[in-house]
Amino acid sequence: MIRVILPPHLRTLAHVGSEVTLDVASPASLRTVLDALEARYPMLRGTIRDHDTQLRRPFLRFFACEEDLSHESPDAPLPEAVTSGKEPLVVLGAIAGG
Repeated sequence: MIRVILPPHLRTLAHVGSEVTLDVASPASLRTVLDALEARYPMLRGTIRDHDTQLRRPFLRFFACEEDLSHESPDAPLPEAVTSGKEPLVVLGAIAGG
């Protein structure tokens, strides 16, 4: 089971608590986790990744094991601590403005 922590606006949209758990086949990558997340919570489609390009939306970042995974390949394997459920994958909404 992979643990995913969502930012407040996506929690509200999906009607979930701060953390969700997902069954993801090995090898788990950011792409497979986001595919599973969007399959389980279809209302999140297009909120984390663009519908057409599947690229990360601006102002969203991905973190795991104190590392920023936002610019990694979406097909790169996730750290073992994430795939084992010891550490969560964090989707963080950035704040901008003045």
